[in-house]
Amino acid sequence: MPANEAYITGVGQSEVGVKLTRLPLLLTLDAVREALSEAGLTIGQIDGVSTYPGRMAMMPGFSPVGADELIDALGIRATWHAGAMETSSQLGAVVAAAMAVRIGQARHVICFRTVYEAAALARPTEYPPLRRETVDGYSQWFAPFNAISAANWTAQYAMRHVKRFGLTREQLAQIALTDRANAVLNPRALVRKPLTMDEYLSARMISTPLCLYDCDRFTDASTVLIVSAGGAIGEVSCTPIRIAAMAGTVERHSWDQAEWMACYPTGTDLWKRTDYKPTDVDTAQLYDGFSFQALAWLEALGFCGVGEGGQFIEGGKRIALNGELPLNTFGGQIGAGRLHGFGFAHEAVVQLRGRGGARQIPGDPRVAVCASGGGPLATALLLARD
Repeated sequence: MPANEAYITGVGQSEVGVKLTRLPLLLTLDAVREALSEAGLTIGQIDGVSTYPGRMAMMPGFSPVGADELIDALGIRATWHAGAMETSSQLGAVVAAAMAVRIGQARHVICFRTVYEAAALARPTEYPPLRRETVDGYSQWFAPFNAISAANWTAQYAMRHVKRFGLTREQLAQIALTDRANAVLNPRALVRKPLTMDEYLSARMISTPLCLYDCDRFTDASTVLIVSAGGAIGEVSCTPIRIAAMAGTVERHSWDQAEWMACYPTGTDLWKRTDYKPTDVDTAQLYDGFSFQALAWLEALGFCGVGEGGQFIEGGKRIALNGELPLNTFGGQIGAGRLHGFGFAHEAVVQLRGRGGARQIPGDPRVAVCASGGGPLATALLLARD
């Protein structure tokens, strides 16, 4: 293995649920243990930790565990660590780890994302959100217009596709229907019940054209990826998955929304950094905090033209488990739970190793793309089993 390459080795995931009582640090440790076991590594071999966005006291459910806490809890002798929101979305933590191992700052880095939003909302006395008397930070650009939720921002992009490109609700529904169909086959998925078109079309609207089933839901869970240096691959016992290319974009939060979501320039940049092409991809695991974001990623990554996403997924066959581009095979965030970006990279590795069980895609998948972020932030990873 080339020493200057970065690989995902162990992957792990805790219990996924709503209003869990197991503490978020313990969920993180559960996921770490699973990842270490799969990789065949010990905690003494870990010398780096990377997370997004780091512990946030003002939003304790959104990010209750930081890199420092994990280092302390496990006694890690870290030569490098990182954790902050100032990066190109959630999987930016994996990008940072990959760059660290490529330049020799670390050999094996634990990357994690822990969310505890459902439990925190249920137990506000234990996880009190910070109350502000004034509007400041980037919220100053949204709160005065009552655009508090990302659903409001995403819906504007989706409505442009409705008006300019003819996107229909029946077309958009295929993201949610596909997610839910795949979640049925995932024993860890949050919602293991299929969704019908009639149920989708009759659901209450959230922010037109997005309805209830176009949105993910708060979840409690932790997901871990171990990023290892090429020169250290001899220490692991699992099949290494190479990070073949990475790309990310940060657009502005302030003033007006950017004309196009950050996934569009990110998708273009990804293919400039590899010899692979969209036609080489065997499965796509694409961020779907809201269903339209996954559709936008399909366009951004060149699987179809801009404005053609609705026609590309129409009927759902092309993105089904046995289709030409299986999408979000673990159920995505709409079906499997809001793992906040890391679930997509976890599933890409599972599929490339042929360990998907009932949801394993047919054939011998060797190349996957995974992505996180919507709106002003975006990260894409191209993963390959060499």
